[in-house]
Amino acid sequence: MTLIMEAFEPFNVRLLLDEITQRTQLPRSTTHRILDQLVQFGWVEHTSEGYGMGWRTMKYRSHDSVTSRIRAEAAPLLHDLQVRTGMVVHLAVLDGAEIRYLDKLGGRSAVTIPSRVGGSNLAHATALGKSMLAWMDPEKLDELFEDGLPQTTRNTINDTQMLYAELSRVRRRGGLAYESGESFEGVACVAAAIRGLREPLASISLVGRAQDPLERLAPLVLEAARQVSEALLSPTHPGA
Repeated sequence: MTLIMEAFEPFNVRLLLDEITQRTQLPRSTTHRILDQLVQFGWVEHTSEGYGMGWRTMKYRSHDSVTSRIRAEAAPLLHDLQVRTGMVVHLAVLDGAEIRYLDKLGGRSAVTIPSRVGGSNLAHATALGKSMLAWMDPEKLDELFEDGLPQTTRNTINDTQMLYAELSRVRRRGGLAYESGESFEGVACVAAAIRGLREPLASISLVGRAQDPLERLAPLVLEAARQVSEALLSPTHPGA
């Protein structure tokens, strides 16, 4: 399978069965059998012009492209936010009922926060997650949390009605979400979503201790998220 997938270079090339067999040096019958399986699951498509990358591959490639643009636009603002506050800064995206960390800045203080780039966390237990969930359709939220809300600490919201009430407060605050000890004991956050035309794209947060003045610093987070949102929605921005 790996040999066959790597045969499609450049990414948008169309190949006949014999061409794939030649590139992979696999037996023709083996190549055909594996291609049939890849077509069945959407990794490869087959038309009269030959084989090419399928919808599932395109989906993940498109997602990576969007993520790269978000990181590129957010990078200078994340750096500025970290320098101005001296606190840990996160950039994350929503991944189902979880968040996935894209970036984490904070120098030496970052090691005190138990999060990592590429790692995940419960969306309803984090300010990052709540800032994005607040702008989602209620029907989508019902689907995400139909199996309940797991807890990681005694402070984690574990009731959907309590969560929906909290998301309503996030909207009333103009998009600012807070959490204290809901994800990690002794850790507090404030976050704001980077918003697209139809749904939240990502979120930025400042992370500190429960006693840190997060409300005073919250406008900086909101402004950073707003600037990234505007940059991504700009008509002159690639892919906008």
